[in-house]
Amino acid sequence: MKFGTLKSIGHNIADSLASGIGMMIGVYEMDVFGEAAATPEGFIEVDFLTGLASGGKPSHELLRALDLYARALPELCRRHGADVTDFRRLTARFSGRPMLCMFVVTIEDRHGRCSTDEYRGLPGQRPKVLDHLGRVRRK
Repeated sequence: MKFGTLKSIGHNIADSLASGIGMMIGVYEMDVFGEAAATPEGFIEVDFLTGLASGGKPSHELLRALDLYARALPELCRRHGADVTDFRRLTARFSGRPMLCMFVVTIEDRHGRCSTDEYRGLPGQRPKVLDHLGRVRRK
């Protein structure tokens, strides 16, 4: 399985949760950023392989959505030509900082190759930075 495909799956599922709409699971209203902001920890980290969360404690409604995402993951993988067993880890950490919709997706494939990417905004996009020549590149 191509590592880029696994990164794409990770971004897609995390971005769906971040959007607050959750069309891929049939849940149309949730606010992971607001819930993260309301916790002392200031973040909620989601394990999409198990549907569990760490960091801040999510509401019962959000926990239900996380379970649905974990159940939907195998089909999402299949549509991308992958299998859920291609992942050893698939997590996203959602920040509760006001006015900043930011999440960090970490994946690890079954061979141990890891990647961590930061996304901002809705839909989640990688931040742009300038290199030493002033050219735009993705962080």
